Amino acid sequence: MSIFILAELLTVLLASILVIVLFHRLKIPAVVGFLITGILLGPGGLGLVKDLRVINALAEIGVMMLLFIIGIEFSIERLKRIQRYFWFGGSLQVLFTVVIVGLLSRLLGARAEEAITYGFLVALSSTAVVLKLLSDRRQIDSPHGQISMGILIFQDLALVPMLALIPLLANLKSVSLAALGGRFSLSLAAVAAIFFLARNVMPAVISVIVRTRIKEIFLLSALLACFGMAYLTSSLGLSLALGAFLAGVIISESPYSHQVVSDILPFKDVFNSLFFVSIGMLLDTRLAWKLRWSVLAVVAGIVLIKLAVVFLTVRLMKFNFRVALLTALGLAQIGEFSFVLAGVSRDNELLTGQIFQVFMAASVLTILVTPLLMGIGPGLAARIRETAARPAGPEPAGSENLSFQDHVIIAGFGLNGRNLARVLKETGISYLIVEINPETFRAACQAGEPIIFGDASSQVILNEAGLARARALVVAISDPAGARRAISLARKSNPEIFIVVRTRFASEIEELYRLGANDVIPEEFETSIEIFVRVLEKYHLPRNIINTQVQIIRSERYGILRGARSSSRRLSDKIYDYLEAGVVETFLVPNGSWVAGQTLGAIDLRGRTGVTVIALVRNEKTHSGPGAEFRLQERDILVLVGDHRAMDEAFAYLEEGRPA
Repeated sequence: MSIFILAELLTVLLASILVIVLFHRLKIPAVVGFLITGILLGPGGLGLVKDLRVINALAEIGVMMLLFIIGIEFSIERLKRIQRYFWFGGSLQVLFTVVIVGLLSRLLGARAEEAITYGFLVALSSTAVVLKLLSDRRQIDSPHGQISMGILIFQDLALVPMLALIPLLANLKSVSLAALGGRFSLSLAAVAAIFFLARNVMPAVISVIVRTRIKEIFLLSALLACFGMAYLTSSLGLSLALGAFLAGVIISESPYSHQVVSDILPFKDVFNSLFFVSIGMLLDTRLAWKLRWSVLAVVAGIVLIKLAVVFLTVRLMKFNFRVALLTALGLAQIGEFSFVLAGVSRDNELLTGQIFQVFMAASVLTILVTPLLMGIGPGLAARIRETAARPAGPEPAGSENLSFQDHVIIAGFGLNGRNLARVLKETGISYLIVEINPETFRAACQAGEPIIFGDASSQVILNEAGLARARALVVAISDPAGARRAISLARKSNPEIFIVVRTRFASEIEELYRLGANDVIPEEFETSIEIFVRVLEKYHLPRNIINTQVQIIRSERYGILRGARSSSRRLSDKIYDYLEAGVVETFLVPNGSWVAGQTLGAIDLRGRTGVTVIALVRNEKTHSGPGAEFRLQERDILVLVGDHRAMDEAFAYLEEGRPA
């Protein structure tokens, strides 16, 4: 490598670091930062990088690595959880988008092959950007988060046939139907052979490699599979990226796939960064500025088409207006894989000249506006719903569900909601479920559960659930924004109702209390409480002391666990005093125990372990201070006193016949 090429590579890496640090502080996705870096460094910007050949070569490796990782992470179990959103939602969204964009492009004068290519480019959304924003907003498990994930995964996999079709579209006129059929038959045969190897040969090969226990061979073998399969598919006339994806699928059949991802991930991130930088370098900013009105028109067209298509798709899956709108706003951008397709289309002369520059500029802008669109989504959905639901006159009598009185409203029928319903049913307390997921709603209806379909963050739905006459509201939905709105509406409508809300994150505790929740159950802290309870029990700390500690932590809103100063610290200082003092424990003599039939003098518990038997319970009758001649029986309960270490030895001795 010449010094000149190395200098350009160093320039790219240095600029990438500076831009990404800045964008991270501004909370803008890293993908946008890499694109901006390429725009600044490339010929259309400052012109600091002039020879793009090395950068483009490394970017091609980045694309292969990206598809390789996707192939490894392709999991049937993962798809089962969101299969309806994947198959139904994903296929409808991609099909509708390709058809609509293709028809509009044809009306504007594009050739058929170009129109289909434009449809491919617009159909894909950014998995990296959307999932990052959903994760930051803690909405991955919300209804719109799960739908978005299903559609995005389908789009990622749809890239594979799209990459295979681009070269065919470029030569559509010169390719006969027979040749086209033959090529697809060859491709299908190759894929079938690859999957046969994945099922029957590759696991054995990987096992042999793993048994060498040489990490370098394991890593090199994974790279060999990636690049080798890419070379094979390229030799068959298909894309390099397709081969890398198939190699990942082969590796995914191995139980060692997670280690491969761990080893490859640093390389993938570096090469992917270079890929997005190289895409940015292709943008001619001067030409894009001259065509700025065309760029803005394309941005508006892309956003509006994707909003309409995704909204319609989600509504067809029977979700309500709010979920459909939030999902549509999240998926209204061009995806990173569209840049992969754009590069292949450019090489095949399907996306050339000004059209390429307009698409590149518009794509970057759609990604830039995504955080804004997702940020305004909840408020926009609430305002639209309030306007649409506002009655023209007085509210009609009987609009609430009058069959329920003094009941519990369960918002969300997931695991927590189902468990609560079982307990309420056993105790004879009436309840009504509010659920927004149509599949969950249908299953609950078939099971005979009292349930209504709707969004718990809607005033209308809360009224239908009999909020005014309910005693308690339990908010157990996986949508933080929806949960906050439900609490606020419920508190304003019924100041006396008891509101319990489940949250996954401790940072939401204070806000939820401020909105009107009576009790907030943070999952991560409740897990921590259960852990320390088990640990303290192991040290034989008296149960009343443990319970007091738990009550103080909960009453102070988990302050000690959040790092806040708390009066519970005074109690924690006393724990050490209890640990030093003696404790009282009980031991049940099990059936078949070696001590059954023995006298207390014979087992000599005090002499062997230092623990004293101060009482014994037999058939619900207490014997205080039993003597050495007292003979033990099965099912006796011994009341023991001693220090902690002696108590451990006594339990081991009574159970196994020897001190610990």
